Amino acid sequence: MTAQEPERTVKTTCPYCGVGCGVLATVKQDGSVSIAGDPDHPANFGRLCSKGSALGETLSLDDRLLHPEVGGRATSWDKALDLVAEKFTDAIREHGPDSVALYVSGQILTEDYYVANKLMKGFIGSANIDTNSRLCMASSVAGHRRAFGSDTVPGTYEDLERCDLLVLVGSNLAWCHPVLFQRVEAAKAANPNMRVVVIDPRETATCALADLHLALEPDTDVALFNGLLAFLAESDTLDHGYIAAHTNGFRRALEAAGPCEINRIAEETGLSPADLATFYTMVARTEKTVTVYSQGVNQSVVGTDKVNAIINTHLATGRIGRPGMGPFSATGQPNAMGGREVGGLANMLAAHMALENPDHRDLVQSFWRSPEIADKAGLKAVDLFRAVGEGKIKALWIMATNPVDSLPDADAVAAALKTCPFVVVSDVTRAADTVAYADVLLPSAAWGEKDGTVTNSERRISRQRGFLDLPGEARPDWWQLRQVGQRMGFAEAFAYSGPDAIFREHAALSGHKNKGRRDFDIGRLKDLSHEAFDALDPIQWPQAQGEAPAAETRFFAKGGFFTPDGKATFVAVRQGPSRKTERRYPFVLNTGRIRDQWHTMTRTGKTGRLLSHIAEPYVELHPKDARRAGIAAADLVDVTSPHGSALVRAQISERAQPGSVFVPIHWTDQVSSRARIDTVVAPETDPVSGQPGSKFTPVALKKRVFAWHGFAVLQEKPDQLECDYWAIAPTLGGWRVEMAGAEDRDLVAFAARYLTSDVDLLRFEDPGKGLLRIAGWKDATFKGAFFFGPEPVAVSRPWACGLLTEQIATENRFKVLAGGPPVDSPDKGAIVCSCFQVGVNEIQAAIGGGAATVQAVGTCLKAGTNCGSCRSEIQSLLDASSKDIADDAKIAQAG
Repeated sequence: MTAQEPERTVKTTCPYCGVGCGVLATVKQDGSVSIAGDPDHPANFGRLCSKGSALGETLSLDDRLLHPEVGGRATSWDKALDLVAEKFTDAIREHGPDSVALYVSGQILTEDYYVANKLMKGFIGSANIDTNSRLCMASSVAGHRRAFGSDTVPGTYEDLERCDLLVLVGSNLAWCHPVLFQRVEAAKAANPNMRVVVIDPRETATCALADLHLALEPDTDVALFNGLLAFLAESDTLDHGYIAAHTNGFRRALEAAGPCEINRIAEETGLSPADLATFYTMVARTEKTVTVYSQGVNQSVVGTDKVNAIINTHLATGRIGRPGMGPFSATGQPNAMGGREVGGLANMLAAHMALENPDHRDLVQSFWRSPEIADKAGLKAVDLFRAVGEGKIKALWIMATNPVDSLPDADAVAAALKTCPFVVVSDVTRAADTVAYADVLLPSAAWGEKDGTVTNSERRISRQRGFLDLPGEARPDWWQLRQVGQRMGFAEAFAYSGPDAIFREHAALSGHKNKGRRDFDIGRLKDLSHEAFDALDPIQWPQAQGEAPAAETRFFAKGGFFTPDGKATFVAVRQGPSRKTERRYPFVLNTGRIRDQWHTMTRTGKTGRLLSHIAEPYVELHPKDARRAGIAAADLVDVTSPHGSALVRAQISERAQPGSVFVPIHWTDQVSSRARIDTVVAPETDPVSGQPGSKFTPVALKKRVFAWHGFAVLQEKPDQLECDYWAIAPTLGGWRVEMAGAEDRDLVAFAARYLTSDVDLLRFEDPGKGLLRIAGWKDATFKGAFFFGPEPVAVSRPWACGLLTEQIATENRFKVLAGGPPVDSPDKGAIVCSCFQVGVNEIQAAIGGGAATVQAVGTCLKAGTNCGSCRSEIQSLLDASSKDIADDAKIAQAG
């Protein structure tokens, strides 16, 4: 932007979770971008979480892929695309269409997804296209299709606000879908009769809002909800009219559930009979009940059965498709739903059509005028990469995802890619572990540059609009796919002029010969002009051609399921034998997200603000398990399974369930020495959905003993950290580094190397205690400091990071070596509020000074008044139940 151009604001959509928040991106005259929530967007009404609020801080080009590369060398687009088309064509000719595959992502836009799916299933003739969405919501898809005959989310976000009982199953809504949590929080405050039940083995941040927390044993959800179904039947809370008119299979499902024997169910689930009775009674007495479920349900080897056990209870009561009632799948990614709409999964066709249905195959093939149509399901994600390792896949194209970090048994995935004859990676960043395995690297357009649509969890289509120029030679994913399709001989079928042309075709296919027979229908949008597409407001489907926009977009209140007879199916599910650990691997590993990070941190990891809350990989375990394993707070711990091992910091917390441990998914080899937790996760999958069971892997824990530990703040990023353990994160003004070494070394020389040459060093040493502290200045500029000790280093991290932005007078330099702020500048403690950098000690002081509500704390400190993502943690402190914050403080203070 030149100095003469005015500021401009573009309406777009957040690229993080499936809530699909509207964003106002304002490009300023200096080229910077300010971010605000869109008050007109019906998903968020102006709210943004911590990640969304920080989007403007993640737009740097320092790690961007800007030019195509072949064999690690820059080349032209023509040469790169010719090579991709040639290698795919050769593999198909020599080994058949199933010898090639695409692995795509819920991060790409619907238009990208549509072209990829069309190329593979209609023109290459194989269904070997799968997506990282397989890892987050495939069991929901499978459960929906078994029950409804279609992958339909019946309700809307409004139902979560209008219900009187909200049941959150395997969903840490406060951290994983923060804006939706804020809407629930506001609704509960406005409705004194509203109750919230959290069903989760862990005591998560979401529990701050709960009236009842059911900490069931992992993977016992089927027993819990089968018991509920039996209770509803025995208490005569069924809707017999709905069951008779609109469903099949109720008696079989009820028989499979068995009688409501509270003591037996308590034994199966690990819950108390009293809590079970309370929960069952709450559901029975509350017509307006919504059950939200997420990864704790989906990421399981029995995930599909869990989904159907939940759905069965709503079908049995007729509590579906009406305001404030129904099952609701909270989707993980920004466009997992859009991918489902275009058939991005290996077992689906475009427009929610069924690959196994010959009529649907004929319809899609005739519409596409394609020479082929895949007639059998392709390889699902885990099986796909197993086939790569077995040499069955000769050419693989990976787009906008990082499988060597995100798939289970991740080291095996890396080994498979290493042996694959031809690997293409389309990505925006070089700082992704998968990039190292690419024969061809294609630079893609990033958020803020690309243009198209996404669909959120409530079936709402929103526009993602570009507001930045494409840097270097970066190009949109749909353009790359179009070019390859044309070079493979399909020029006419892939002659798209832009994303609007793709969207029109997508919309037309959804309405083609539909007439209400299929759930997904946006045929009314098939003739949108370029200008109308550009101006498209958020819109919820269905939007059938020839019909006025529907006032009611919920499904199934009066039946109308997408099965041959129009009736839903009760799926008979049974709780299997309880899953066991092993003597060598006695703990259950659960993996998931943390509040301020996303996936493998290629975007969120760019801003220190989002790493100020939690900056280091950790394992959360119960105090009893810590004592049993000889582990203390802040120890470094090996988490090991038969598949691999990760090295992370110990966080000891009573919020963990005894016998279970939790490790976040986000850390990669780009930012830590050995914290890729999916190397540890077993590659076991649900037999119906193919979704991995990322919440249950038997593991062992072992404390690692190191000769020395260290923490550093540095103005410049170190190029290579030569130590046995390290974790690095940006902070305002520089970098923060945790480290440890197994053998003694010259730590003065080690520190001097990273403080650069010509630096004046200040040093403090206490040989008796094994302490060493070193700080360096170049002229008047503070370059950094190292703090070493024989145990995890007890230095205030927020204070030390703040030194990088302070002007330190010469006479005060020695104070840096103290390891904490002076008495007249109290330590703020571990950061709770990322937006305003408010620490736990400050919040506790405000509470001690009389701030008795979240709002009062906000008035005093601003904490919780911007994005609101920290409000549940502030509430935990107010409730004198500060386990979450205190445990995060142990990480921040002890390393």
